[in-house]
Amino acid sequence: MRGSVKAVDLILKYNILLMLVALLLASSLLSEAFFTTQNAFNLLRQLAPLMLASLGMLLVVLTGGIDLSVGSVAAVGGMVVALSLSAFPDAGGAGLVLAVLAALASGLALGAVTGFFVSVFRMAPFIASLAMMTIARGMAYLISNGQPIRFPRDLVSSQWLTAFGSKGVPGVGLPWPVVLALAVVFAFHWVMKNTTYGRLTIATGSNEVAVRLAGISEIRYKFLAYFLCGGLSAAAGVIATSRAGVGTPITGAGLELDAIAACVIGGALLSGGKGSVLNTVIGVIILGLIGNIMNLMSVPAYPQQIIKGTIIVLAVLLQSVGGRTIRI
Repeated sequence: MRGSVKAVDLILKYNILLMLVALLLASSLLSEAFFTTQNAFNLLRQLAPLMLASLGMLLVVLTGGIDLSVGSVAAVGGMVVALSLSAFPDAGGAGLVLAVLAALASGLALGAVTGFFVSVFRMAPFIASLAMMTIARGMAYLISNGQPIRFPRDLVSSQWLTAFGSKGVPGVGLPWPVVLALAVVFAFHWVMKNTTYGRLTIATGSNEVAVRLAGISEIRYKFLAYFLCGGLSAAAGVIATSRAGVGTPITGAGLELDAIAACVIGGALLSGGKGSVLNTVIGVIILGLIGNIMNLMSVPAYPQQIIKGTIIVLAVLLQSVGGRTIRI
């Protein structure tokens, strides 16, 4: 009896990995095209923006907050980079650096505003980020006048950014956005595991009062979480825009919901204090696999939403069960 209980506990503890393996096996059986290199690279390229946004969302969730403005901030980042490419001098690609920095700065600024209201004024994260979601989306439409903005094709900066979004590492084929996303993942994993910032960010969500009584400003870590989330969201918008070579104000629609789902599927608690970078990455991959296999099977868009939502609910329920210890 004890052995069976331990086996069940083990299964529940590693349910996210079992979920991933089950989806991979099911996908390979349902479609012969699933394990092709082209499909794998296309899937990873599509998931790169979500990967960055989910990492930003994880930081916020770890502090016990939530950021509903992720998708809208991504739209602002995409619009800013599209406009900046023609605003800055080309100078052999220097304009690209300035355009990307301008996009990231816009995301960091919007994240800082949300973080300021949440950490300093102690406004409810849901309300503060909901307001920013509306403001940022309005800014995206205002910047573009509601129209798509195409990259100037005659500029080196535009050509390099488009190549970044659509091409891969020479000789390997791995898409450049995936390389960037992996670099950010490893950097955040190291920071969260090996630095004081990582430990205190988790502690802030786990027991904010204890952190405050220890003489540590929890305000700083809450603010930094939203600040960095804004920057990562803008970076996600730049990547999404680079793939198409055009900035649109509808970029990132629904991105915040997928980012929250990826964090929760990865085992993060919305109440804060629990979550990991690697599990969030697995959550992103699981979401991507669900959509990818349905596309390969030509499942229409509306049924896809129903199926995807049902699977997410089941996955979250499984995670909540996995967090409990079975005793007989």
